[in-house]
Amino acid sequence: MSSSTVLITGATSGFGLASARLFAKHGYSLIITGRRFERLQVLADELSVPVHSVRLDVRDAQAVSDMVDALPEHFRNIEVLVNNAGLALGAGPAWEASLEDWHTMIDTNVTGLVNVTHKLLPVLRQQPKASIINLASVAANWAYPGSHVYGGSKAFVAQFSRNLRSDLAGSGVRVTSLEPGMCETEFSLVRFKGDQQKSDDLYKGTNPLRAEDVADIIFWITQQPAHININSIEVMPASQAWDNFKLVRS
Repeated sequence: MSSSTVLITGATSGFGLASARLFAKHGYSLIITGRRFERLQVLADELSVPVHSVRLDVRDAQAVSDMVDALPEHFRNIEVLVNNAGLALGAGPAWEASLEDWHTMIDTNVTGLVNVTHKLLPVLRQQPKASIINLASVAANWAYPGSHVYGGSKAFVAQFSRNLRSDLAGSGVRVTSLEPGMCETEFSLVRFKGDQQKSDDLYKGTNPLRAEDVADIIFWITQQPAHININSIEVMPASQAWDNFKLVRS
């Protein structure tokens, strides 16, 4: 059992939800945030550890700051930050993409992550051992058609993690860029604007990662001895790998 607290953004589904359950299993107190507060309440009722639930849009810097400033005393000992909130919107070519979708991905995946990290850095630096796990993606490293702004935003997350790691070296705060490949969560349902058939078709005949697989990795990262920093981890299901470079013939 732990006396420390974990803050997880985007805890209403997917990696965030699975991570909350796993950290709770090991006795951590939890701060869980997300825009769908009713889901946070259901999760909090399920768990047997102290839980502080906050309806939060990470894109709102003032709301992020107010949330941290208003934390009850018991939840101020934050040792782990899981920057999980993020999304992809659309999978078509760039010229067919919605500019609004592009802005939403940038505002959530980049600005939101920066808002939360900046506010939490003074808190994390007070801990003898702390961890920041930033959820990037294989799309940060490998281009594919339809990735455009999503992949660009996750490339920012990966590089920001490395730069942050440089600044925090020796401080006791470790930073990891976690870069999952295909995982069957609500991710594709959101990307395809609620089209369940498109989402199901994407996973058909594959054996993708599960949210619990990624949560296991997140927890493992935080349990490493204080002198070890896991810089980055790229993980794919065995059924996924790289393909040939795109070649357009005239």
